[in-house]
Amino acid sequence: MRWDVFTWAALALVLFAAETMAPGAFMLWLGFAAVVVFLGVLLIPGIPLLAQAAAFIVLSFISIQVYRKWFRGRERQSDQPALNRRAAALVGRVVPLERGIVQGHGRVQIADAYWDVAGPDLPTGATVRIVGAEGMTLQVEAV
Repeated sequence: MRWDVFTWAALALVLFAAETMAPGAFMLWLGFAAVVVFLGVLLIPGIPLLAQAAAFIVLSFISIQVYRKWFRGRERQSDQPALNRRAAALVGRVVPLERGIVQGHGRVQIADAYWDVAGPDLPTGATVRIVGAEGMTLQVEAV
């Protein structure tokens, strides 16, 4: 077996294995490019090494663009888009103030967690609606 054929086959397998270890759909497309170069070198002997490398780079770029254009935008949308964004998941809830809002800052308790809030000055116990979040600070308005 020729060394260039073996090298491209091994590179394709390594890239596919790397994709399984750290999934992200990036190495997969580089692996596809390596497979195409492998097939080209297998079927057409004598391709210079520089041309092989250039073909791999061009095919990698093309395959990643194909992924970005046709496959990335077609991913399923989550039925719970705020699942891992806890502050965003709280938007719309109505809760009482645990500590009144003084000079724009206060605190609420939601379940077993305390959250800093920002909004208009209100006394302790006033009911507020969560309207947004900036980092870990909830934006509230009086109900």
